[in-house]
Amino acid sequence: MDLRWSKEHILLVVISLISLIISFLLIRKNWREYGLLYLLSAIAGAAICYLFVEFKFYSYPVRLFPALSIMPVTAITTFFPFYVLIGVRFSPRRWPWKIPFYWGLIHLGMLGETYALNYTNLIRYDFKWDTWDSYTWWWIYFLIFEWIGGRIVSPENRNPIAAKSFYYGRWAWTVFHVIVISTIFLAGYYLGHSSK
Repeated sequence: MDLRWSKEHILLVVISLISLIISFLLIRKNWREYGLLYLLSAIAGAAICYLFVEFKFYSYPVRLFPALSIMPVTAITTFFPFYVLIGVRFSPRRWPWKIPFYWGLIHLGMLGETYALNYTNLIRYDFKWDTWDSYTWWWIYFLIFEWIGGRIVSPENRNPIAAKSFYYGRWAWTVFHVIVISTIFLAGYYLGHSSK
């Protein structure tokens, strides 16, 4: 048995462990509500990912258990539910403020995916798949689970960021503007660099 680990193996383990630890801390707030949301988002994320791999849209060259699965099951079933829990727990109450909140979260997620695509062997885009497809599916997945989470998790078990925090000059306005604007500039750089 080969025990040599690549940076990809280490990243998969670290991502899975951090996601599990933070998810556990969030689920403790209400095991029934957050546990159900975690389970549903893990199943949905794994099913979508499995279908897209089967359709040969993308593939995962490096996995922790390559003999057992065509995708990195541990990372998919820990990271995406963790991200869903973060979103549902802290997203603002009203939809006009949820959009900039998720915009920042999704841009951070896409930054990680683009890094993985270009600097690791964790993911490879294949047949007619590109960054825009991933970006679109991140939005679909997280907005659907924001809606589902709003029906599963009761308001008293959420901790929404106050709408006033998104007003001009406030902390959320600053943080989410920095995330979105810097990732848009990085996306422009990436597009220009990759089209050479």
